Amino acid sequence: MEADFVIVGAGSAGCALAYRLSGAGASVLVVEHGGSDIGPFIQMPAALSYPMNMARYDWGYSSEPEPHLNNRRLVCPRGKVIGGSSSINGMVYVRGHAMDYDHWAEVGADGWGYGDVLPYFKRMECWHDGGQGGEADWRGRDGPLHVTRGPRDNPLFAAFVEAGQQAGYPVTGDYNGRQQEGFGPMEQTVWKGRRWSAANAYLRPALKRDNCDLVHGLVTRVVLEEGRAVGVEVARGGTRQVIRARREVVLAASSINSPKLLMLSGVGPGAELRSHGIDVVADRPGVGANLQDHLELYIQMAAKLPITLYKHWNIVSKALIGAQWLFTKTGLGASNQFESAAFTRSRVGVAYPDIQYHFLPIAVRYDGKVAAQGHGFQAHVGPMRSTSRGAVTLRSADPGAAPIIRFNYMSGPQDWQDFRTCIRLTREIFQQEAFAPYADYEIQPGVAVQSDDDLDGFIAEHAESAFHPCGTCRMGARDDPGAVVDPQGRVIGVEALRVADSSIFPRITNGNLNAPSIMVGEKISDHLLGVDPLPSANDRPWVNPDWKVSQR
Repeated sequence: MEADFVIVGAGSAGCALAYRLSGAGASVLVVEHGGSDIGPFIQMPAALSYPMNMARYDWGYSSEPEPHLNNRRLVCPRGKVIGGSSSINGMVYVRGHAMDYDHWAEVGADGWGYGDVLPYFKRMECWHDGGQGGEADWRGRDGPLHVTRGPRDNPLFAAFVEAGQQAGYPVTGDYNGRQQEGFGPMEQTVWKGRRWSAANAYLRPALKRDNCDLVHGLVTRVVLEEGRAVGVEVARGGTRQVIRARREVVLAASSINSPKLLMLSGVGPGAELRSHGIDVVADRPGVGANLQDHLELYIQMAAKLPITLYKHWNIVSKALIGAQWLFTKTGLGASNQFESAAFTRSRVGVAYPDIQYHFLPIAVRYDGKVAAQGHGFQAHVGPMRSTSRGAVTLRSADPGAAPIIRFNYMSGPQDWQDFRTCIRLTREIFQQEAFAPYADYEIQPGVAVQSDDDLDGFIAEHAESAFHPCGTCRMGARDDPGAVVDPQGRVIGVEALRVADSSIFPRITNGNLNAPSIMVGEKISDHLLGVDPLPSANDRPWVNPDWKVSQR
């Protein structure tokens, strides 16, 4: 079995690669360990809490005990299913801020500045504003990935935006357009009531072509001959076979599994590989390093009025919602319920937003557990640019063993200061007049939690991952000893092997990572095909002119 390109992982970037490469006439084989994404738990947007908690769809990874978070092990869901994490995530669509990508270019990722990546975001989007405003000139209209907005018919969504404005923050009609900073509608990858994953957007159309096929199995290593990737070894049906690549192998297996596969194949920190009995092909100390993520807290308020989603949090209502969605793809089941958002700056002197908000009209955790108090609502809030760094390392040379994941969350004093700021700013927003008809009392942290020490205790016990791991195969200049891939995604020290997923991010982007991950697949596909990149854009985003003297 062979093809021009062998892609490991049918996730966000892998699906985009398959679509673009096969569309250009190349033969493509996509190898995915997970199974089918068909079924309501994945396809119904409101059911998002189910797939990421199901072993059928999730690799089941968790961190090692985090020393700064009371030695808690935080879960790290990664999609083990067609569509990858785009099939189990919250469907929130955020490009990131322009200055994120300009920073990438500054640290050695030439050709990945904002002007370079904006055309790829436009190419991948089929954007619908739902009559809620936006900036069409900044958006794409013809791409495979439908980007929509929820109906925002619960009054709490409008109250959140109005409260932000009352607190002195700007309002933005399109945080993915010219102005990210401010309060406004949140966007989602939902189309006609269904989760519009990378599988639905990219892979299914690609598989209809004669030159694209999907193979199920666990990739155990990249096959390297004389320093060149010639295929991958796949465990399937109790046997191992080699699938050969005539042109290149591309790892798009996630920020956890891509570095793991490189190390199993002999590419990584030499001493560590030798300690596991793995022959070193390329000693790259950056493989698995630079691990980053977003942490967040749920600031929860009890509601005065029974207008939250809590009234539907029972078996009968869930069955009715599910039935309506099943037959009509409408109703509450057709939205992820994240329909208002905000991006703000934490303090004077921060040039662009470093805090993100998701607003939700129910007090509930990602694992589906609701607040005991009943009707309530919450803001998910967290800093965007922590300096904490962790690593993914091998547990053993066994391809079936989970890697060791250490995020090293909250390892610097600024992390704690930023999280305290997040809590205090959120409390201020919930105290605005717009919430007066709705907000009763604070469920968590609770009004008694006020001092820095008390807030730090709450953070250590309650901070949760936003499920945005990245950075473990960092992109940089070829003479950068810490870089793993060059600006075309080529693994440094090995021929015909690339990485194309969130692991190549030099630094985490501002917001959810699915959109930037798909963009990486789009852009790397052009590098693989050897075509000229899309012409760079000259559009420059809005940056608050008072950022040096004002926090809002």
